[in-house]
Amino acid sequence: MSDATSMAEDFASGRSDPVQALEQTLDQARQSTSVFISLSAERARREAEAAAARWRAGQPLSVFDGVPLAWKDLFDVAGSITTAGAAYRRNAPAALLDAPSVGLLCRAGMVSVGKTNLSELAYSGLGLNPHFGTPHNPHGSDQPRIPGGSSSGSAVAVAAGFVPIAMGTDTAGSIRIPAALNGLVGYRSSSRRYSRDGVFPLAHTLDSLGPLTRSVRDALAIDDLLNGRTQLHTARSLKGQHFVLEQGALDDIEPAVRNNLLRAVERLKAAGALIDVRPSATFQATLDLIKHQGWLGSFEAFALHQALLDSPDAEQLDPRVRRRLEAARALPASQLIALTDARRRLQQQLVAELDGAILITPTVAHVAPALAPLEADDDLFVNTNLATLRLTMPGSLLDMPGVSLPSGRDALGLPTGLLLSAPSGEDARLLRAALSVETALNF
Repeated sequence: MSDATSMAEDFASGRSDPVQALEQTLDQARQSTSVFISLSAERARREAEAAAARWRAGQPLSVFDGVPLAWKDLFDVAGSITTAGAAYRRNAPAALLDAPSVGLLCRAGMVSVGKTNLSELAYSGLGLNPHFGTPHNPHGSDQPRIPGGSSSGSAVAVAAGFVPIAMGTDTAGSIRIPAALNGLVGYRSSSRRYSRDGVFPLAHTLDSLGPLTRSVRDALAIDDLLNGRTQLHTARSLKGQHFVLEQGALDDIEPAVRNNLLRAVERLKAAGALIDVRPSATFQATLDLIKHQGWLGSFEAFALHQALLDSPDAEQLDPRVRRRLEAARALPASQLIALTDARRRLQQQLVAELDGAILITPTVAHVAPALAPLEADDDLFVNTNLATLRLTMPGSLLDMPGVSLPSGRDALGLPTGLLLSAPSGEDARLLRAALSVETALNF
């Protein structure tokens, strides 16, 4: 399957056009199950026809003019209801305006196909949704497997070839996890890199936006468009680039995840990268902090949704999501203050410890698990959710931009992922490094 850059090159050459691409996307989307919550066919057709005319005139608005994309159903798209994957919001008023991020990509000529499914209120790393259904991971040929969450529909829409790009959000791993489980590139930006206005929140401190794509070059192009610039990106040599492979993160992971990651590291070394294999004191301290002091996002999610939990609408919530939200009701304020203070110290410590290096970890410790047992067993769901989120939560707590890259497959053909992360605000450097890493791994 081609990426968005290749699709746009086909538009430029006349081998295809945005209208053809859109009609194929809409056909596939309508035949899919639980991937999309809503489609914006009329809007999309208007946008695609305008883009096709611009390509014929040789005047595209951007490198991605006419490229179809999908939006996680947390983003406001004018004329569409933002459900946040929740039954109680099915009849909410439609959005009057596009979220700023939607508007920016629309003005770049991209075609908004519709809104994708997600874990209810974006509050799970597995992607199950009892209200709108659970999209199946397209790589689960032996049995239905989870898509990963919470950006489940966005990941499956790209992995199944419906769209080359879908936008997601990430509070504890919700872009990086489904990217890894579906064999995609997933970029979690630093939380303040893009406007979050018009995006339904979960945890104000930790929420971030980003694309799920088939290539790093596409993620770089989206970053450029959302920042109002156009650049030519080429992969740089890895010779002399410094990475730290977090040794402790190699424990308690499935053999395929570990073996694929180590093979990838050997390829990076062969390309000239300098890779230190050692524990990261900051990463390990952050894991311990989360384990013993709790999750900052739990405090913020409860505060955000307390009025909902105290209303009759709470009865419509997924019981698993409701229990997670309610679990933070009795947490003491002193715990929140301790977490916030520790977070600030660890962020400063991380900058000094990495000293310009990029951190490498597995994205998820396992491949996509089977769906049916998780639907049937609440305890298994809770334990699997924690295990799935474990390696991405430190990066979220420290506001580290992260790029998950495919690292290989297991014996059943299920994807594994490796995660590149950098200190908060170092997104541009991270994305350039990810482009070089991807090039080395695909050579």
